[in-house]
Amino acid sequence: MKTRAITGFFFVVVMLASVLCGRYVFSAFYLLVSILCLHEFYKLIGQSGVRPNMQAGMLNGVLVFVFVALQYYTSEARFLLVLLTFSMALIFIQELYKPSPAPFTNIAFTFLGIIFTVVPFSFFHALAFVNGSFNFHFPLAFLLMLWTNDTGAYLSGRFLGKHKLFERHSPKKTWEGFIGGVLLTVGTATILSHYFTDVHWLQWASMALYISLVGTFGDLVESMLKRSINIKDSGSILPGHGGLLDRFDGLLLAAPLVFAFLYLFFI
Repeated sequence: MKTRAITGFFFVVVMLASVLCGRYVFSAFYLLVSILCLHEFYKLIGQSGVRPNMQAGMLNGVLVFVFVALQYYTSEARFLLVLLTFSMALIFIQELYKPSPAPFTNIAFTFLGIIFTVVPFSFFHALAFVNGSFNFHFPLAFLLMLWTNDTGAYLSGRFLGKHKLFERHSPKKTWEGFIGGVLLTVGTATILSHYFTDVHWLQWASMALYISLVGTFGDLVESMLKRSINIKDSGSILPGHGGLLDRFDGLLLAAPLVFAFLYLFFI
């Protein structure tokens, strides 16, 4: 418990610093996190017998994130499209030289890793630039609401939980925990709306609902992945907490939806 608390404290400090230290630190940090998550995904999938093309996949992950991120720094990022066409071809070419009974399974999981990890972090990164220039309000609020949802769901589920939410993939999750997480997250959004006036408090509350709902599905999807290969934690990089995918599972599905929600309806 002590190790978990210490790790959690430093994790929160680093995450907050990554958002508050300016756009260059923000972009570099989440590029690093997205690639570490991709590497963790490939290692997990490797335990099931699939052999994704890790080197080519991680190269493409870097290029995808950098290409999306550079749209907010310069209008001359199109040259990366040329590199992406060659680097994505490498995923197929590399498989030609590997003795594998299921080459297209390896190729499919190589691309799935990029879609599952790098693309969501690209959308999370875009939250900071949704108004055209860097603004830490949206990514910071996203993280605070995501953590609040996890905390509220854990506490409510522990003390009030009786009815299972999705026992097949996550036996400990309950409806009481889910509702508690939603209520606490909406309350956090209401408080944030008094300090971050970028959008109306109803929009902040709507974001909270999306994060609670879709973040829970993200957690379940990651649980489904781990159960499919019979492991408890996605990794061991965070002592007492498991891997990075364990910490960011809610973000992976919620970030693209929240970005689309803001971009299409309120910006």
